[in-house]
Amino acid sequence: MNVSVLLAIESSCDETSVAVCNNGKITANVIANQTIHQNYGGVIPELASRVHQQNIIPVIHEALSIAKVNKNELNAIAFTQGPGLLGALLVGVSFAKSLALGLGLPLISVNHMHAHILAHFIDSPKPSFPFLCLTVSGGHTQIVLVKSHNDMSIVGETLDDAAGEAFDKTAKILNLPYPGGPLIDKHAKLGNPYAFKFGEPQIKDLNYSFSGLKTSILYFIRAQEKINSNFINDHLNDICASVQRSIVDILLAKLKKAAKQFGINEVAIAGGVSANSGLRESLGTLATEQGWNIYIPAFEYCTDNAAMIAIAGYYKYLDGDFVGQEVAPLSRMEF
Repeated sequence: MNVSVLLAIESSCDETSVAVCNNGKITANVIANQTIHQNYGGVIPELASRVHQQNIIPVIHEALSIAKVNKNELNAIAFTQGPGLLGALLVGVSFAKSLALGLGLPLISVNHMHAHILAHFIDSPKPSFPFLCLTVSGGHTQIVLVKSHNDMSIVGETLDDAAGEAFDKTAKILNLPYPGGPLIDKHAKLGNPYAFKFGEPQIKDLNYSFSGLKTSILYFIRAQEKINSNFINDHLNDICASVQRSIVDILLAKLKKAAKQFGINEVAIAGGVSANSGLRESLGTLATEQGWNIYIPAFEYCTDNAAMIAIAGYYKYLDGDFVGQEVAPLSRMEF
């Protein structure tokens, strides 16, 4: 089935994003960020939903304008069905359904986590099948075996908290403003990654756990502040560097184990935390040691964006994988 033009909507958290895809090529990718959450130290679901309602029409108009496309030239509408914040998803799903109904177009439901992985097929070089993808975000940490564009399975995942959450919670402990993950990365570049050591989880198989690490960091900071009330300010760079090294080491140890287990040397990373410079650099070093071919998305495709929804939708379109108007958003969605 040939596709001419596909419009995609992403609204799973606090970015309202719309992209246009023409025969597998992204011709527009507009993202409206929500700065209001900085006042609260994290995403407030109700506020996110309201701002999505304010942003979605202007963002769609801008994406169509950049792509030089009229809505009547569209051939399908793709959207994030889940996982994500239910109220935020509801805005994108409802608008996608209404737009498809009004234009008489097919609807394509996209799993947000599948889309993060398929972001690797927006630009070149593209990974060869099968490959392993370490998908790391604020809500998910997964090692995925990818056999084709629409055939992938989780071989390892976090049993509790995600790596991104470990970054964010540590940032809160350190009194860094939201979003704290990028700030930890910034300070880590100036610090000694071996200055401090934290407890590391001992989890079987290819699974992860980060709740214990978060607790270890919290107790360490509390103990040091009893000795020196200005400990965080005096050692911020070293703390951030040590935390980042701990998280990255945990992530890559299991990825290395998975690559050996499946005999795969095509390895990718995806998700918001894949923008972390420490993870990227350490992956590059490990890849050289292991003889891997590694794939890292452009920064703009690491965080939530509609381009990844569009490329995922494109491959589902080719398979004729459509949904009806009864489709509903899912805060949790089967992989």
